[in-house]
Amino acid sequence: MSTYGATELAKAFRTVRGNTIHIARDIPEDKYDFRPAPGARSVSELFRHMIYSPLFQEDVHRTKHATTFKGYDFGASLAIVHAAADKPKSKAEILDALEREGERVATWLESLTPAYLAETVTDPTGANPRTRLELLMAIKEHEMHHRGQLMLIERMVGVVPHLTREREERNRARAAAPAAR
Repeated sequence: MSTYGATELAKAFRTVRGNTIHIARDIPEDKYDFRPAPGARSVSELFRHMIYSPLFQEDVHRTKHATTFKGYDFGASLAIVHAAADKPKSKAEILDALEREGERVATWLESLTPAYLAETVTDPTGANPRTRLELLMAIKEHEMHHRGQLMLIERMVGVVPHLTREREERNRARAAAPAAR
């Protein structure tokens, strides 16, 4: 039987973060202040949010080892995330933080035991238990959500997303293969 655990979660997160880093490299630095709509996060703000939002999950699962969200101070935890996200500003600093923080989070995820991942955490009413694995998967799911936004922003600023470029190259290679025979 195949199981999904810490190794698989860390590997999946590394893949997601690697694609995020590719996007961060592809978007020109002069577009990092671009906002797709009034009130929306800029490119820079999106990357910084993605870098530091795992701090929330770390606070819940690593620092506090919470078993319930009853009494959990979401405001204090989110203040830590927002304070950290104000730090890197330049493209180079953002790329460095994406790589460094991504590997730090992946290494932590990889270290988690099956027993730890099977523990449950309840909602503020003490109901609806969910496993830590299920909750920690939100780290990569959240990043994928924002990466989708960034891929649309890439189009808006004139960049063809790398995944699209790679797919188009594979299609060209397949189309050229019969002609080469």
